[in-house]
Amino acid sequence: MENSKIKDLIILGAGPAGLTASIYASRYKIDHLVLGAEVGGYLNEIHKIENYPGFESITGFELAQKMAGHVRALGGEIIQTEIKSIKKTDRGFDILADNQTYQARNIIYSIGTSARKLNIPGEKEFVGKGVSYCATCDGPFFKDKTVVIVGGGNSAFMAAMILSGFAKRVLLFYRGEEAKLSAAPIYVEQAKATKNIEVVCCTNLKEIKGEEKVSAVILDRPFEGKTEVATDGVFIEIGSAPNVALINGLGIETDQFGFIKVNADQSTNVIGFFAAGDITTGSNGFRQIITACGEGAVAVLGVYRRMKSV
Repeated sequence: MENSKIKDLIILGAGPAGLTASIYASRYKIDHLVLGAEVGGYLNEIHKIENYPGFESITGFELAQKMAGHVRALGGEIIQTEIKSIKKTDRGFDILADNQTYQARNIIYSIGTSARKLNIPGEKEFVGKGVSYCATCDGPFFKDKTVVIVGGGNSAFMAAMILSGFAKRVLLFYRGEEAKLSAAPIYVEQAKATKNIEVVCCTNLKEIKGEEKVSAVILDRPFEGKTEVATDGVFIEIGSAPNVALINGLGIETDQFGFIKVNADQSTNVIGFFAAGDITTGSNGFRQIITACGEGAVAVLGVYRRMKSV
């Protein structure tokens, strides 16, 4: 089925970047629509947020609902749907979502990234109950506790430094040998020089255990004589994968890691195609809720200026 009316803008993704983009699009009187699989996106996986201005403490789900409510209060429409494909046309873009085709002169692509998972027993069950993918977001909840970090890249060692300011003990496990660490040497040196951080090589997590919340991890080799290690939290820092499958074939430029290259106005190398949020090379790679919101607002300004110049 085809929606015959072409929109000036369709925002793909209903996370912080997409919802903020809709708020600004409404204020600029841009005829637009938000399409997304889940209202709030990754926000819904965050147990508590304490670094978003205006809220001393709020759950990710609550913040998502407040953002969505703001969108709707301004007349914005959010359609919860699975986006299947994007096609470039003479007039702009055709977006196939479930059995409906939508047409847009401009797109803001804000579908974001997906944290890479370990896919081990207990991981999914304890998300928000000790398992986290964001040290910046959740570190303060582990004050004077023991935490485990998994990963051998920059993000894992940066997470260790963040968590060392809160936790009494930080155990960082990575699977390879030290010589094969992908983290920058400066991060490794800083972590090793920090008294409450212990870096342990050649070790994999096999299981995360607990009852109401995380209480221990099971390792594939002994640490301090045991394969079961008590912990209050597990931070999985094995990277994130940008959700770019939908843009294959559009000619959108990405960096070596698959993140969409954007200009100062969040535009890309394809005319009419803007991107915002965690999926871009913007904000100096600092992927946070507040930076995603900022990019969503900037992208709308870019769209507005393009519309006025055409």
